[in-house]
Amino acid sequence: MLNMRIEDYCVGEVQTNCYIGINETTREAFVVDPGASAEMLAKEMEELKVKPTAILLTHGHFDHAGAAKKLAEMLKVKIYAHEAEQETLEKPGYNLSDMVGKSDKYHADVYVREGQQLDIAGFSMQVFHIPGHTAGGCCYYIPREDVLFSGDTLFCQSIGRTDFPGGSMSQLVHAIQDKLLVLPENTEVYPGHMDSTTIGQERMWNPYL
Repeated sequence: MLNMRIEDYCVGEVQTNCYIGINETTREAFVVDPGASAEMLAKEMEELKVKPTAILLTHGHFDHAGAAKKLAEMLKVKIYAHEAEQETLEKPGYNLSDMVGKSDKYHADVYVREGQQLDIAGFSMQVFHIPGHTAGGCCYYIPREDVLFSGDTLFCQSIGRTDFPGGSMSQLVHAIQDKLLVLPENTEVYPGHMDSTTIGQERMWNPYL
């Protein structure tokens, strides 16, 4: 990595990975998938002495989006998600909050699209639309840093579940193969659960691909 530092936090009842990406040069930062623990994350950013710039959602399930609104209000930043994920965010049956006895609705302030280039915290990042876990699941790729935030699309030797609303095994596998496995093999993959991996490792060892 050149200028990025990544802090990893395990939040919520299903142990979701939430990341804070920090630009070591400018001290700007962004948050990926704050599924819970808004107060803790806000306090961490204060202690890290960084300037918050955005919240990025890889998809709209409760364990990834649950604390986004509260954290965005605390940090005074906008929430980003893919344009095809609005229905998942807004419907409890789609965002799975009903599975934990809630009826929550989420939102994004900025809806992004496939291939869009974002300038967040001084980093140029590309949006990959990877449907299959949800209809509007996406990954955020930062070429200069060789970093991919993959959400629940690509895991270490696994892929996301496809038995939820909007899921499709064929869509997920094809999108991963077409858009993610073609990235440089040293690209670090930061998934929504479990350990980090690399594109090279997943090309070689992932039994689903």
